[in-house]
Amino acid sequence: MRDTPDPSSSSAEQGRGFRKLVTVSLVLSAISVALSALALLFATGTLPLLGQASFERQARAYILANPETIVQSVNTLQSRQAAAEESEGTAALTQRRAEVFEDPASPIGANAHGDVTLVEFFDYNCPYCRKAAPILDDLEQADKGLRLVFKEFPILGAGSAFAARAALASQKQGKYLAFHKAMMTYSGQITESSAMEIATSVGLDVERLKKDMNEPAIDDQIKRNLALAEALHISGTPTFIAGKEIVRSLVDTDTMKRVIATARKG
Repeated sequence: MRDTPDPSSSSAEQGRGFRKLVTVSLVLSAISVALSALALLFATGTLPLLGQASFERQARAYILANPETIVQSVNTLQSRQAAAEESEGTAALTQRRAEVFEDPASPIGANAHGDVTLVEFFDYNCPYCRKAAPILDDLEQADKGLRLVFKEFPILGAGSAFAARAALASQKQGKYLAFHKAMMTYSGQITESSAMEIATSVGLDVERLKKDMNEPAIDDQIKRNLALAEALHISGTPTFIAGKEIVRSLVDTDTMKRVIATARKG
């Protein structure tokens, strides 16, 4: 089987392009806010009423003389957007708790019947997910009441998507955890060929795995994960969920312990 072309470069370019579009959108929104504020000043008589051309010249002069207004407006808009997304994500978590914590198709860690559940949305090519892996292993070994749930969330290209499908298919051979951990500790890019090499190394029947990967249920599971992530406003990896809390980045062991302890209290 041929490798899928390395998606990292194109993904990075797409990410930079998207961030530029977001920045431009925010700046335009900020300019609109500034112009609206000026219009209000004119409407209330705080500033003398001028014709359209004069207004545009004065507005432009004001923005050029006070560029910090744009920066402040962008920061305010970003803060409001983040707060809105956090609120919507929390509301979605309340509504869709069963999908998050109890989806029978989602792989689980070594402690299947713990008293508290920690969910991870991850990508096999995410370097921060790889850094999180040993933290999760240590937490799971130290806390036998901790139940880990893994949500395959392949957002970093074709190699990640292939690996996610292979990992889910490996459940039929009872080797998901071994395969998952081996891919998380792999030093290079996860591609089609490297995923199959790792599968062989952990004792998977590769031909059977390839066949199982093509079952519609595998793609359906990944689509459900992507839709769930969108509803929860999850756009990056790793993201962790426990109790009522969504942690949207890699955090240290102490922070994870606090999140788990809070979830355990209910």
